[in-house]
Amino acid sequence: MEQCFYCYFFMLERSTFFNKNYSQCKATIDKDSDKIVILPEIFEDMKFSIYSILAVLILLLIACGPSDEEKARVKVGYAKMLLEQQDTIQALQQLDSVARLYPKAPYSISAAKNLINEINFSLLEQKENELDSLKMKIIELEKPFVKEKTEFDRYARYTHKRQTLNRSITRSFLQIYLDERGEMYLSSNYHGENWLNHVGLRVYDKEISAKTDSVPIGDVNNHRSDFMEYKWEKVTYRNGKDNGVIQFIADNADRRLKAVFLGKELFYIILEDYDKQAVKDALALSKAILKKKALEAEIKELQQKLQIS
Repeated sequence: MEQCFYCYFFMLERSTFFNKNYSQCKATIDKDSDKIVILPEIFEDMKFSIYSILAVLILLLIACGPSDEEKARVKVGYAKMLLEQQDTIQALQQLDSVARLYPKAPYSISAAKNLINEINFSLLEQKENELDSLKMKIIELEKPFVKEKTEFDRYARYTHKRQTLNRSITRSFLQIYLDERGEMYLSSNYHGENWLNHVGLRVYDKEISAKTDSVPIGDVNNHRSDFMEYKWEKVTYRNGKDNGVIQFIADNADRRLKAVFLGKELFYIILEDYDKQAVKDALALSKAILKKKALEAEIKELQQKLQIS
């Protein structure tokens, strides 16, 4: 015979979402094992009670989690740590995200905006000082050049003083071109008694070399003319067609560089020191001009952010 008894389950107080009451449920004692066996008909009630308790616990955990203000404050603190590590870009990214991620954190949003303004003011001052220094450097870099703008020029051009027309009309050489935008290109100029029909150029010394892209005859950048028994050929390598030759010459200006004009006939020259220096000077000036343009754009962007006219 199985003996019946009653067990009582105590439920949570009304203040914790439930009415205070007791539920009766039946159970039996297994005579063979002396274990309590809960009858099947009360499982559903027990499961409902357990699920209710779990739901309350989950709600309490959610309610007790950090607020938007607390989470935003942590993010602002992290941004300050990044600033101490000189990681300005990452710090700005963290601060910019505060208002988007935590819209219910007005105090931290305000703190983030103030810190962003402080950073931008500091960056603006730094870049303005850098621009002033760069302008002085450009003045020095311009000294080996003649800067002029004719009625046929859209932009002012820099011509190296050692590569002016009256010094170069009767020789074969490489010429560098630079304008006020910092745009730069190279040309190979041939002067002689026979046509080369050259379309490219290779500059080399022993084991190192660099070669331009080909500019075919008939292209607007492949020009030829003649006068009496003399022939002139000029191939211009624009829009990157120098294929790194400009940088190669500048990097190896101290070496005895040679150049071969590539065409139906080959023509060899040794690059003059002043032609190599002209390329090196033009590259340095070009980089400075391009850097100046970039700084001016960055300063303008910062002024707009700070609403400075």
